[in-house]
Parts: sequence; C-alpha cells; structure tokens
Amino acid sequence: MANHEDKHDDHYHQPGLQHQFDDMSQQMDSGTLGMWVFLAQEIMFFGGLFTAYLVMRTRYPMAFAAGSNHLDAFLGGLNTLVLIVSSLTMALTVYFAQKGNRNMQIILIVLTMIFGTMFLGIKGVEYTSKYEHGTVPVDGWNKVIKEGQHKEETSLRLPFETIAHAAGGAEHIHANPRGDFRIEDKDIELIKIAEKGGFLTKSEKIGYYSDYSKREISREKIKGKIRIFFWLYFVMTGLHGLHMIVGLGIMLWLLYKAWQSTYSAEYYSPVEVAGLYWHFVDIVWIFLFPLLYLLGRHFLAGGGHG
Repeated sequence: MANHEDKHDDHYHQPGLQHQFDDMSQQMDSGTLGMWVFLAQEIMFFGGLFTAYLVMRTRYPMAFAAGSNHLDAFLGGLNTLVLIVSSLTMALTVYFAQKGNRNMQIILIVLTMIFGTMFLGIKGVEYTSKYEHGTVPVDGWNKVIKEGQHKEETSLRLPFETIAHAAGGAEHIHANPRGDFRIEDKDIELIKIAEKGGFLTKSEKIGYYSDYSKREISREKIKGKIRIFFWLYFVMTGLHGLHMIVGLGIMLWLLYKAWQSTYSAEYYSPVEVAGLYWHFVDIVWIFLFPLLYLLGRHFLAGGGHG
C-alpha cells in the first residue's frame, strides 16, 4: 500500500502536471484539443466576416476596387513580411522549449513580441492616414481640414504604382470642415472607366445610378458602396489587431514563465499551444492582405493614398 502511495505521489509531482490529469501525455493532448476547438470557433467568427466581404465585393466589385486603391499596399506587404518572420520565431520558440534551452526561448519570445509590436505600429500608421484623408467610414470621425490646406506627399508605393504630384511636391487636400467620410474624383473616374468598358454588373448599375433609365452616375451612391468597403476594412483589420494584442499578452506570460525556467523537454505544451494561436492570427492576415490591398489595384494603379 505504501509503495502505491509513493508511486502516485511521484506521478503527481511531475513538472507542470496539473492534478486533473493522469500523466503529461493526457495533459498535452487535452490542451492541444482545447486550442483547436477554440481556433475552430475563431475560424467561424472570421469566416462570417470574410463571407460578408465576398458577398458585397461580388455585388459592387468596382466600388471595392476604388476603396482598395486608397490602401497602402507597401505597408500592407511590409506587415505581411513582419508576421511571416514572427511565425518563424514562434516556431523556433517551440523548438527550443522542447530542447529545454532557456536562453534561446527568452530571445525568440522577445523577438516575436517585437515583430508583433511592429505590426501594430505599422497598422497604427495606416489608421492615422485613413483619419487624415477622410476614409474613416463614420462622419465626424475624420480629421477636420480647412479650405486651402496642403500636405507633403509621404506615402510609400509599390514599384509599378505612379501618382501625379502637385506643384512644389505638395498634395492638395480637399476641405473637410466637419470630418466627414469622403471619396475623391478618381473614385468616380474609375467607375466611369468601368462603365465605358462594359465591366459594371447589373447590381452595380442599379447601385451606382441615380436614374437607371438615364444612366446617371450618383456620387452619393458610389460613396455609400465605398463606405461599405471601409467598414469591412476597419472591422476585419481591427478585430485582427485585437487578436494580435491578445497574442502579445500571451507572449508576455510565456516570457515570464520561460525566465523562471518552467519549460523543458518534459513540459513545453503551453508554448506549443500558444504557438498555434499565434500562427492562426498570422494566417488570417495572409488572407486579409490580398483581399483588401491587392484585388483591384490594376485599376488606376496608384490611384489612392488615403
């Protein structure tokens, strides 16, 4: 009887083993399964947003192309690269946790956090640009601009993109005294080009024309469809950014535990489970980047910087 109690006591005190599990293998399997179930509901959550995006883009492809031309593809691509590298550092963190290498765990967790913070910083630059150029889809939430203001052009472009500069290298900013959501003349021009080329779908014609029988394009109706694009842009990227913030919190916790030499070849499942979450967040962005930034950029290349 004493031998049985000793055996049970030794089993109970395995490093990292929680009392509700029989052994480390069962604990690891349970944690991994729990994370996959959580990620499954996250896929359904983002899947609803992607479905809404695809439905609206199918109905109004040219308005969404106009909206896409307002996004900075260079910054979006840079953020994609940052997250891909962060996935590498996260995977290496799991590897060195399995090896029980404390120092490399700490270094790689810090690097992963740096890349995550860089992503959020770049996204903050993009959001600031939307605020300044009047493309936040809520009236009154954009920068108030008085008549005659100018701004130096500083946005970064892809190599194939061009943009006309005003005299002296300054970009004229249209007045926006109330901070309303606004579109630009080039957005209307894109729709007109599509109309002449026969690219508009029937739903677009109904959605863009103030008088369908006279084929009169309504600026306000086009503005409403482009506003839908920016609503989806802010909701999808904002929720993704929120998940990144949660991921940084998880990394901070891992860093604290790694500093205490918690993880080893016998106990590393929290690092592996956290890695699954981090990779999921990265994968979501891999889908967001082309859908939001790249589709439609062949129309009026470089046509937007707001």
